[in-house]
Amino acid sequence: MLILIAGPYRGGTNDDPELIKQNLERLEAVALPLFRMGHLPLIGEWVALPLVHLAGSKQIGDAAWDEIQYPVAHRLLEKCDAVLRLEGASKGADNDVRIAKERGLKIYYNIEDIPKAD
Repeated sequence: MLILIAGPYRGGTNDDPELIKQNLERLEAVALPLFRMGHLPLIGEWVALPLVHLAGSKQIGDAAWDEIQYPVAHRLLEKCDAVLRLEGASKGADNDVRIAKERGLKIYYNIEDIPKAD
């Protein structure tokens, strides 16, 4: 399965770069285990951040950021089979789950609940 990993990125950080980095590391920490289970993990920021940079964003929340950051995840969800929602307050991740449910995707809240690929 192509699985979007959703959880806090900016949430709870007050836009502190070190806290944002820690949040991204938490998201990335489950990517390799998912891959080893036979799935293809995906984090929206892996796609969005280079695009945000190319668009000329100077700070989180500016026009270029807003144009790209959340729309990337929404477009990715059109291709994903499931979402792994990690713990923590995140409006963006909550919205990803809402969209995924509307599309009939499977939502997982624990990596242990995801079956290994055949």
